[in-house]
Amino acid sequence: MVVDALSMRVTCTRLRPHIFMVLVQIASAFLYFITEAAFNRGMNPHVYVTYRHIVGGIAVLPFAYFFERKIRPRMTLIMFIEIFLYSLLGVGLTINMYFASLNYTSPTFLSATVNTVPTLTFVLAVVFRLETLNLRKPRGLAKATGTFISLAGAMAIALYRGPAIKSLWEPPIHLTKSDFHKNWIKGPILSIASCISWSIWFTMQGFTLERYPAPLSLATWANFMGAAQSAAFTSLAVQHEPVAWVRKSFIDIATILFGGVVSSALNFMMIVWSSKEKGPVFVTMFCPLQTLLVVIFAYFFVGEKLYMGSIIGGVTIIIGLYLLLWGKAKDQEVSITSEKQPSLSTKQNEPKIQIVTVLERESPNH
Repeated sequence: MVVDALSMRVTCTRLRPHIFMVLVQIASAFLYFITEAAFNRGMNPHVYVTYRHIVGGIAVLPFAYFFERKIRPRMTLIMFIEIFLYSLLGVGLTINMYFASLNYTSPTFLSATVNTVPTLTFVLAVVFRLETLNLRKPRGLAKATGTFISLAGAMAIALYRGPAIKSLWEPPIHLTKSDFHKNWIKGPILSIASCISWSIWFTMQGFTLERYPAPLSLATWANFMGAAQSAAFTSLAVQHEPVAWVRKSFIDIATILFGGVVSSALNFMMIVWSSKEKGPVFVTMFCPLQTLLVVIFAYFFVGEKLYMGSIIGGVTIIIGLYLLLWGKAKDQEVSITSEKQPSLSTKQNEPKIQIVTVLERESPNH
């Protein structure tokens, strides 16, 4: 019984990053639809981003203050500037473009294009030598091939819609929007720009965590700074009326609270922790699960149209992504094997050296 309990505990610890990232994708898939419902009722995406990250910062602050008092580094001007850029890429710029594109496209389209984030993150990780790529090895060829296949799938989604697939029954929920809001030029451009910015943020995360190894405090700073950046962008660039900041409906308040507590607080902490444990490429590998959940929910429960281009592109992205995943798994096996081999060879050689030395000393020729 003790052995079984210990084995289960070790297994849960090993699978904790995987469990965290599955929970992140489930919450993110649900968030697509409640935010779209709020946007259809008139809530501005940029106002939502500002309020959401204020709530997220408030939710994380107590945990960061009490649990990281001894490990939190002293804030310097250089560190403040780095965290400011980190917040801009992760919140202020990326999330604003992300939800603005949702206002012009659809949850299915946006969740599908987010699958380019793992590919772009992998390319950046190779450039900055966070990942290795040896095209002479099958694992390196799989990672390179998977990268290009995923990009081809993303281009198929963005450029080809194809015929719509008819639903066979009446959906229980309707979240339809008028064609007036849809813009299949502006929406994809904002979505792809958001994915590029997000990939840079994931890559930057590893470097920032090395210099500021307090993930809860980093999440708190990123939420509050991102909220301030979003508020400045909304007030100066978008120039909305003050009435846009007043939200009274239940769906608006519920969306802000869910987005703040779950996405900007819990999800943010799980992403940062998993990135610290497994690296940025591992974190982004779970994006296809989000796409699958969104497509299923949108088609079967919301009644959103499903296009053949989205199916072809989505399947292509997932194939490419899991080629990349296979290559990553083989890299880890080789890394573990190479770490064990030196220690074994050293242990085997030490007795031989000692025996030879003793024999030499006892030899009558000396």
